[in-house]
Amino acid sequence: MKQETVVVIVGTGPAGIATSACLNLLSIPNIVLEREDCYASLWQKKAYDRLKLHLAKNFCQLPHMPFPLFAPTFVPKNMFVQYLKNYVYHFNVDPLYQRSVESAWYDKSAQKWVVTAQNNVSGLVEEYVSEFLVVATGENSEGFIPNVYGLDTFKGLVIHSSEFENGKTFGDKDVLVVGAGNSGMEIAYDLCNWGAQTSVVVRSPIHVLNKELVQLGMQLKGPFLLKKETWRSPVIDVGTTSKIKRGDIKVMTSIKDIQGDIIKFTNGQERQFDAIVFATGFKSTVRKWLKEDEGLFNEKGMPKHKSPNHWKGENGLYCVGFASVGLFGISNDAKNIANDIFRIVDGK
Repeated sequence: MKQETVVVIVGTGPAGIATSACLNLLSIPNIVLEREDCYASLWQKKAYDRLKLHLAKNFCQLPHMPFPLFAPTFVPKNMFVQYLKNYVYHFNVDPLYQRSVESAWYDKSAQKWVVTAQNNVSGLVEEYVSEFLVVATGENSEGFIPNVYGLDTFKGLVIHSSEFENGKTFGDKDVLVVGAGNSGMEIAYDLCNWGAQTSVVVRSPIHVLNKELVQLGMQLKGPFLLKKETWRSPVIDVGTTSKIKRGDIKVMTSIKDIQGDIIKFTNGQERQFDAIVFATGFKSTVRKWLKEDEGLFNEKGMPKHKSPNHWKGENGLYCVGFASVGLFGISNDAKNIANDIFRIVDGK
């Protein structure tokens, strides 16, 4: 099967659906491809229960649709998923699900992008041809677990934070959370609340703020500046630090190696654990399927140029959701891309 359109968008996280919505408002035909069976699968299927948006709602809304007035300042996961549902319906975003993109390359003779995707339902390989290609798989396409010597010998449960729902099933277990970013600290807090003997690996000093300071800092672009300069977001405290001060949550140094259920740390400590939760972030998967980057992506699948000059490559290639400033960056990217494509199409 072969389909032609003006724009192909790969990915239906908030970045992909926002770009499609902006294009629809400008009456630009587009096809959105998604490997999962729903949009925003990271939010719908792979986010822990107590998750809230880490920035105030006015910095997280998608283009052309603010959050309802009754929404709290820091929107909880389920309310955000409902917001996305309303957004998709309102702007008539209609993705093709269960399409795993295998390759995308630029045909210079035809001056078109050729995208091949496997239909996971029928098993057939489909081809999509377009003038423009938007990479919307984002920075969080695949969970990252670092190489730890001896991890394969660990006898307990090993999961990535994207598989963690809540601490209920961990009961009185000894659980080690690896990673002290927002997800790691919040998961540690949740585990402790459910009665787990919780420890968290903190490799280096972290910048901790309460929500009120974050909201104030957003007006001055403080948290964004920190992430741009250090590639690390400030940690928004949900109560974890007080539990650490009381000794309810233990702080550990980096892991040296693992032998069975015994984990050795770089400070010489050894502890037995029942489970490990890796809150070690995500990675881009662009390089697995994009055969020609047109000067846009580096070897790690991230933009070569920093924001705000990161979203446009050559020959009609764009990326959305790679600005390293979360949902706030997505809104700007989607509008910029749609307006740029409209300018090019309208000028022909």
